[in-house]
Amino acid sequence: MDELMSDVMEPVIGDEGCLPGCMTGKGCLIYIVIVVIAAFLMSKFPVALPEIALPAEPVFTLPALGFTVTNTLLATWLSMFLLIVGSILVTRKLEMVPGGLQNLVEWGLGVLLGLTESVAAERGRKFFPLVATIFIFLLVSNWMGLLPGFGTVGTIHEAHHGGYEVQQISVLGVNINLLEGQEAGEHHTGYTVFSFLRSAATDLNTGLALALVSVVMTQVVGVQALGLGYFSKFLSFKDLLGVVVGPLELVSELGKIISFSFRLFGNIFAGEVLLAVLASIIPYLVSVPFMGLELFVGLMQAFVFAMLTLVFMSMATMGHGAEGEEH
Repeated sequence: MDELMSDVMEPVIGDEGCLPGCMTGKGCLIYIVIVVIAAFLMSKFPVALPEIALPAEPVFTLPALGFTVTNTLLATWLSMFLLIVGSILVTRKLEMVPGGLQNLVEWGLGVLLGLTESVAAERGRKFFPLVATIFIFLLVSNWMGLLPGFGTVGTIHEAHHGGYEVQQISVLGVNINLLEGQEAGEHHTGYTVFSFLRSAATDLNTGLALALVSVVMTQVVGVQALGLGYFSKFLSFKDLLGVVVGPLELVSELGKIISFSFRLFGNIFAGEVLLAVLASIIPYLVSVPFMGLELFVGLMQAFVFAMLTLVFMSMATMGHGAEGEEH
């Protein structure tokens, strides 16, 4: 019995007497050092939990127009600016034998074009510009939301719920407000940071705008392929089935707008909330693995949004019923 127990415990304890996963005493020492550093950072540099608010926060107002620019809109403009500058850099010196950045971009677009053509066949090239634009824009904006400064750099405002106490200091005659990690009392005024930049997809308006573009363009390509007969799937009096199914098709099209919008918003917003909460509980280290997870989520949300747009556009050009057979 003792020999059996020793055989069972041997793989767990290991040759060096370390915990599972520590192959050597050096590996155990590294783990201990990491834990000590994390504990030190948690005690000396606490991270305050930012206010979790659904609406986008205003950054500034354009005086001439009276238009308020929010942090999500500012992040959207920044994503567009980076894409425009990047496209200029890639296309300004095109070569027959691509290399470097041009080679990487052409490879990525080639993969996306091949996928588009595999779904939509001969119409794939026609749908490709819209599908690729949605995918690239969402990918860039989702990943930009994970960069340092997004959600953490901004101005201090009165919080909607609780917030944190603020300590005011003076540097060269300039008053600077610093957020402390101590939460304000229940009946005290609290403050929080309204960030200058926040991921574009954490604003429901972004998802709604892209969803409207996707659904409207689906109707446009359907009319281009089938003519005005395309609308017969929404309203047809040829038989009882058409009368019953038509309104359901219309509700389905409207439902796509809601589905698109809330799927994108929910996943990206929830990811940022998760990272903020983890950083406030155990800062600096625990969030790192989840950053990789959010990179994957940002990629998949961009891919799903673009591919569903492609599938719906492809289905809209196939026709329905007897008209589908004619076309």
